[in-house]
Amino acid sequence: MNTAHLAHWPPGLPHHLTLPQTSLVYNLEVSAARFPDKPFIVFYDTQISFARFKREVEHLAGHLQQVCGVQAGDRVLIDMQNSPQWALAFYAILRANAVAVPVNPMNRTDELRHAAQDSGARAAFVAQELLPHLLPVLDDADTPLQHLVVATYSDYLLQPTDLPVPDFVRAPALPLTHPNTHAWADVLTAQRAPGPHTTGPDDLCVMPYTSGTTGRPKGCKHTHRSVMSTLVGGVHWFGRTQDAVYLSVLPFFHVTGLSGSLNGPLYIGATIVILPRWDRDTAATCMQRYRITVWQCITTMAVDFLANPRLGEYDLSSLSGIRGGGAAMPEAVALRLKQLTGLDYVEGYGMSETMAATHINPPHSPKPQCLGIPVYDVDARVVDPMTLEELPQGDSGEIVVHGPQVMLGYWNDEAGTAAAFIELDGKRFLRTGDMGRIDEDGYFFMTDRLKRMINASGYKVWPAEVEALLYHHPAIQEACVIGAPDGKRGETVKAVVVLRPGHVLSAEDLMAWAHEHMAVYKAPRLVTFVDALPKSGSGKVMWRELQAQEAQAQGAAAHAAP
Repeated sequence: MNTAHLAHWPPGLPHHLTLPQTSLVYNLEVSAARFPDKPFIVFYDTQISFARFKREVEHLAGHLQQVCGVQAGDRVLIDMQNSPQWALAFYAILRANAVAVPVNPMNRTDELRHAAQDSGARAAFVAQELLPHLLPVLDDADTPLQHLVVATYSDYLLQPTDLPVPDFVRAPALPLTHPNTHAWADVLTAQRAPGPHTTGPDDLCVMPYTSGTTGRPKGCKHTHRSVMSTLVGGVHWFGRTQDAVYLSVLPFFHVTGLSGSLNGPLYIGATIVILPRWDRDTAATCMQRYRITVWQCITTMAVDFLANPRLGEYDLSSLSGIRGGGAAMPEAVALRLKQLTGLDYVEGYGMSETMAATHINPPHSPKPQCLGIPVYDVDARVVDPMTLEELPQGDSGEIVVHGPQVMLGYWNDEAGTAAAFIELDGKRFLRTGDMGRIDEDGYFFMTDRLKRMINASGYKVWPAEVEALLYHHPAIQEACVIGAPDGKRGETVKAVVVLRPGHVLSAEDLMAWAHEHMAVYKAPRLVTFVDALPKSGSGKVMWRELQAQEAQAQGAAAHAAP
């Protein structure tokens, strides 16, 4: 293991971090006892105290156990936008000794069906605007899903506000007609008390789904211990206290937002200001109004924020930290952020398999477009992807990681788990599929991707999954999905398609169909029809050749532009 990074370790912090031997629920109990009247959540000027949050978590957990029949270790889906209900649902599931399965609220019925079937979820929390996508799964006899708790965001709009509230948040509660749907407000009114909390640090806590080369999303098995690692590590790395105020705009269903903008703040007793959708003016207003100190964001948010012609009207002086990851921040954008706020944009690196960060830049000495250095108790190396031999400093190879935040494995996928891990020096290392190098100071930099993946505005798109969904279209004989360069999103999704004989299909019609059958960020935004896909001698589609042709075509077009 390269140890050059230890010379750049954040001052005053230990290299080893002793983790609490408890479940995440205990974090809530401690913060509610310490700061009962302090606002934990601010939602369009409505404040929810730690004491109220704990009380409602318990009522929801009681409903899961007594009405939905949820038992210890059962899985429960969460299908909502960022909201008080998302946070409450997550901790209610854990309080019921169950396992949370967050899903992307952009997912459609086919994607939700897979999550429910594969995880074996008995119940789900769902927002009412997403109910039409999940109801068919509830009615499907082949899925174990039996109960839905339906949330209405406007239940938590309890104070007048001058902030622009999206229509889907303002919408009043709609009547529920299905016998196995339960209105959130009715669940709280019943005030059911849960049984004892029996979960320990090595029990399953949360199972985010991620895809890969096989195309079928897989559940990453995380324990309370692995989740605790990144949430505790994050608040210490950045020196956060109970008086921090976070702008929580990164989605909670993703491990970065879950760890850094929900679980971490709850652990220390900080306040989070939740926005379900990114809005640059609302974000700036909240920064000024609530004296926000921490903003966790992605590149597209920062670019949009800086492009606001009204930005000079806001007082942003309370900000003390801006951090993010998912895609490299362009150096020019980071420079403009620093000119505006005086703060460095601190990047990190992690995966669903590692419950967010394994690497973060030292806040006192960050490097641009850099993954950072391995954090507490992480052994990260760069190896030859074929021989698995550790490579010398400066050489490019696959990044492998060992640490307390690494998942146990994939749910119901022994083969996938076996392929994801290797053993080095008696330690179990996760193969990230990302190619990187280590510089002379021990900082890690991404150089390429070994795995086949598209990074569109920070969203990870797995081509094999999109291809599998496209094959449901009756006109498609073959499809290959690749990444195409995009000035705004970094990359965008392109489908190269062979039609069945006798079928006619326009690119616009296929894109419209895709939007109905998959999450919008996965749906192809570019479509090309070809007579045949290039294939190797063994019959495999040569996607790299199509990827290279696309990059060459885009480069030529850019060069020819006046």
